[in-house]
Amino acid sequence: MIDAGTIASAALALYAVAAVVFLISENRRPQATLAWMLAFFVAPGIGALVYVLFGRGRKAFSKRSRLLLQDVEANARPLLSPILSRQDAEIARLEGGGAGHERLMMLVRRNSHSALTTRNRVEVQEDAATFYPSLARDMEAARHSIHLQYFIWGADDFTEGLKEILAAKARAGVEVRLLYDPLGSRAHLSRGYIEGMERAGVRVAPTSPLWRLHTISYRNHRKITVIDGVIGYTGGMNIGKEHLDGGKGFDSWRDTQVRIVGEGAAMLQAVFMVDWYNAVREDLFSGAYFPRSATETAEGGVPVQILVSGPDSRWAAIRQLYFAMVATARRRVYLRSPYFVLDASLAEALKAAALAGVDVKVMLTARASGDPVPGWAGNTYAAEVVDAGVRVFLYRKGYLHAKTISVDSEICSIGSANIDIRSFSINYEINAVLYSGAHAAELEKAFERDLAHCTEFDAAEYRSRNAAVRFRDSAARLLSPLL
Repeated sequence: MIDAGTIASAALALYAVAAVVFLISENRRPQATLAWMLAFFVAPGIGALVYVLFGRGRKAFSKRSRLLLQDVEANARPLLSPILSRQDAEIARLEGGGAGHERLMMLVRRNSHSALTTRNRVEVQEDAATFYPSLARDMEAARHSIHLQYFIWGADDFTEGLKEILAAKARAGVEVRLLYDPLGSRAHLSRGYIEGMERAGVRVAPTSPLWRLHTISYRNHRKITVIDGVIGYTGGMNIGKEHLDGGKGFDSWRDTQVRIVGEGAAMLQAVFMVDWYNAVREDLFSGAYFPRSATETAEGGVPVQILVSGPDSRWAAIRQLYFAMVATARRRVYLRSPYFVLDASLAEALKAAALAGVDVKVMLTARASGDPVPGWAGNTYAAEVVDAGVRVFLYRKGYLHAKTISVDSEICSIGSANIDIRSFSINYEINAVLYSGAHAAELEKAFERDLAHCTEFDAAEYRSRNAAVRFRDSAARLLSPLL
């Protein structure tokens, strides 16, 4: 008779062989493959569960229909034809004018299916005290539709006022839809608040149900507002009082949003509609939501590309954007992000740029507002790039939540993506790329003003810290693919 120990040993051996064959067949980077093997073997069962929740790439979405994928252009091609028909001519015109960014435009065009829009008016908004009143005014003036999508939508004194505006517009016949991430908003959004919106005629839905455990880690981190298909907002700010008063533990909240009037808003509309269909299976792709006024703004506006990425995207589009912007910089790179968890490609790009004499400055938050683990891991990456000449600054006036990059006072990006592997590979994210020297310079001046509230990261001082603290940070770095 075969005893239980023999059966258990055989089962474990079969599990090990199956895990090795499966992980090798994934064709990941060798380091990632070896890391997942370690997780599978050190914690059998638990390692496999963690992989299901966090480790899968596009294969997790391989059976979904085409409309669910992040191919905005394919979904809205007939509605965006006035923009798409001018692509080659607009890129050639901008390149002929000396903009020098044709390669970046083509990269974004191909890796994110993102059309270049040129008929836009753009305003950079550096805090909620500017963003929220502007948003409220635009919503109050809405005539046809208000579409909102946020990782966090809070229920508090401030958002009660927004709820009244949205409810009044819905009662007046304006179509109002709100998407929220159920995990991001779980501690912020009450059922009573949602029911009050729904009674007034506002359509409210989570981006994905939490009971889908196999995709629970793939969060929708985007921040989008589109009003009448003509006015759009995106950036780092969610909706909640903490952006105004700093929230728990902070005196202020430092963030950046961008307001776009024109064709860029139509692209934001298409992104919202993909996510709305994913959430509720309602197809909104019709001309009513893409008015011609959105594509007929006066010539000579700001060139903008709306870039999206997600776990079901073919390419890591936003990571490629950051890599290309850093790699092609000639004079300066200014980066802001609350987190700094790098993959090998972006780490090398930052170090190579600094070693080549480019002024590379990175601004991070000095204190985390929640989970401290990404900050611990970030210390190790900061020390690594500082050795190559990158200067890293820690913002101490409040909580730094902005996600921006500006290069050579010529081009910049404002969006929802943090500088971390989660934003580049796991979350659904969105960035607006502005081919505008004026707006890039504006972001750089804001960066330089913020330096007055920073202390510089000192790699030597960091390495002199208690060995237990540095080991904690190094252990946190092992979790980088999940942070």
